[in-house]
Amino acid sequence: MELLLTLLVTLLPFTYLLYLLYKLLDQWRSQCCYIMHYECFKPADDRKLSTEFSGDIIMRNKNLGLQEFKFLLRAVVNSGIGEETYGPRNIIAGTEDYPCISDGLSEMDEFFFTTLDNLFAKTKVSPQEIDILVVNVSMLAAVPSLSSRIINHYKMREDIKAFNLTGMGCSASLISVDLVRNVFKSYKNAYAIVLTSESIAPNWYNGNDKSMILSNCLFRSGGCSMLLTNQNALKHRAKFSLKCLVRTHLGSDDEAYGCCSQQEDDKGRLGFFLGKTLPKAASRAFTQNVRDMAPKILPIGELIRYVALSGIMAVINKYYPSGIKKKVSLKFKKGFDHLCLHPGGAAVIDGIRNSLDMAESDVEPSRMTLHRFGNTSASSLWYVLGYMEAKKRLKKGDRVLMLSFGAGFKCNSCLWEVSTDLEDANVWEDCIAKYPPPTLENPYMEKFGWLNHETQETFNLEKAKACGM
Repeated sequence: MELLLTLLVTLLPFTYLLYLLYKLLDQWRSQCCYIMHYECFKPADDRKLSTEFSGDIIMRNKNLGLQEFKFLLRAVVNSGIGEETYGPRNIIAGTEDYPCISDGLSEMDEFFFTTLDNLFAKTKVSPQEIDILVVNVSMLAAVPSLSSRIINHYKMREDIKAFNLTGMGCSASLISVDLVRNVFKSYKNAYAIVLTSESIAPNWYNGNDKSMILSNCLFRSGGCSMLLTNQNALKHRAKFSLKCLVRTHLGSDDEAYGCCSQQEDDKGRLGFFLGKTLPKAASRAFTQNVRDMAPKILPIGELIRYVALSGIMAVINKYYPSGIKKKVSLKFKKGFDHLCLHPGGAAVIDGIRNSLDMAESDVEPSRMTLHRFGNTSASSLWYVLGYMEAKKRLKKGDRVLMLSFGAGFKCNSCLWEVSTDLEDANVWEDCIAKYPPPTLENPYMEKFGWLNHETQETFNLEKAKACGM
């Protein structure tokens, strides 16, 4: 008996240690985050905004003068947007001056139920199996919420954890993923749905403030639904696994906070303001985000090289002020294989490419997404990812860096690891063979270049003729 007691006393600490290790391992396993599938939204062809039709929409705005038309022409010519992007039905129908809540809701319903039906069918997961639901649509706040609308439509469980995010801007989808990742820590073997989009229908600006009509040139209809899980047993069926996520928020700085916002102009017309300080805010947020992300994704050898060379250059500059001034920079590309950059505009893509010293091929997916689908706000990243998959560039073990910006001002990024070779053509199926095209020039200058030669008097006559007056 004495020997047994001695043995038990001896083994007890060891057994407790094994139990703690098991708990830590179990906790780590439950904190995994996998994407099982994502479904981008492709609106019907009758919602396409061709050059000619876009011109008709602009001509309908009676508040625009010759200078505003010339400004819009320059903006859209340099925007990088092509002729096959999509708009909401109220703008197609010509009722954008009198938007109502039903315009926004019908726009969202078309996206919600088309993509979710496809998502459930392809993954063989039923709506009743969903434990967590996150919906982010920045500029549409409905009561009941949009998440409740989805729960009602699919008759989801009563204990579902539902979240409805607004006001997060173009970086909202990564915020939603981060929310799911944190909720996963409290729920094992869970399924989560994230829906990300923007409501364009009730937010079309019909005034003449140049800082607000610019958003009409950039933003287009779109959306993405995705299924995530923390079930380790399903990792072999997953498309991606989340490795890390970093969020940067400059909201405490007044200039960054106010550089882009939903507001009314001096005539009380609602729109989205894009200020001149936006590039500066984006640059600051990006720099901070990269600084925080770099140690998480770069190999240790690159970090040591950077620290060592920075130290050497600091010594040289201190003792030889007139010596060689050489800037030491991180080779950020060593931390990932593919860059999934938010296609906020041609200037955004060019700026990030230069900052990270990327090749044109690295930003090709973002540039092609901007051309084909435009800036669909928070869902844009997933169209970029879809382009890479349709081109069959995503192979098992590849690392994909996602980078997005949003009002507030925010810069969010995350790193995904590809779980298996991917080759789903998704929403790019009917056009991927044509990309990249020989040129990304749109025909707006060819169609509307005459505006640059107009006087106010001749322009008024042309506009009256175009409006059938």
